[in-house]
Amino acid sequence: MMKRTLAVASALAAFAFAAATPAQAQMKVGVVDMNKVFSDYYKTKDAETRINEARAAAKKEMDDRMEARQKLLDEINNLNKEVENKALSASARDEKGKQRDEKINETRNLEREITEFKNTRERQLQEQAVRMRNGIVEEIMKIVNDKVKADGYDLVFDKSGSSLNGVPILLYSKDGMEFTNDVVTALNRNKPAAGSAPAAAAATPAAKPAATPKK
Repeated sequence: MMKRTLAVASALAAFAFAAATPAQAQMKVGVVDMNKVFSDYYKTKDAETRINEARAAAKKEMDDRMEARQKLLDEINNLNKEVENKALSASARDEKGKQRDEKINETRNLEREITEFKNTRERQLQEQAVRMRNGIVEEIMKIVNDKVKADGYDLVFDKSGSSLNGVPILLYSKDGMEFTNDVVTALNRNKPAAGSAPAAAAATPAAKPAATPKK
């Protein structure tokens, strides 16, 4: 009885596999190298250029503030020497002491401004980069989805994706399954001619100008 039951089960399994094979054979699978799509899309390069320019401008502003801070520290050191100079009268030394205290307060205010500027600008640059990347992802996915619908794909894999262990998720695919170049071509169809002005960068709130030491 047991042998007969196993035989029936095996037959049913074989029939189910045979019935599923034609449906599986009709499934259309596509492959896209998303890393290549990102790197070859002209807007990705433009976004990287704008972010790098924004970072360079932020560094210049920070350097200006740090230079102003160093000048204040030098002035404080010089005033300290004058306060300790016994050749000066007591009133002159008191006056130098007041000037030194004013410079110390000015330095503390500038240091607070530097900290605020650094934190604010880093957050702004990060938000700007995320906005740009999200916009690029949206444009890429629209082209991919249009291709999927037009050509009737059932599944599409990203061949550049990796597992948590760093192993490629897609181990093998036939060359005919990949349509990466089609996506890149569609994305770059409206690429501006060389020498034309790039799109305006996303607006970033202006930071306070660097403090100038009082004379």
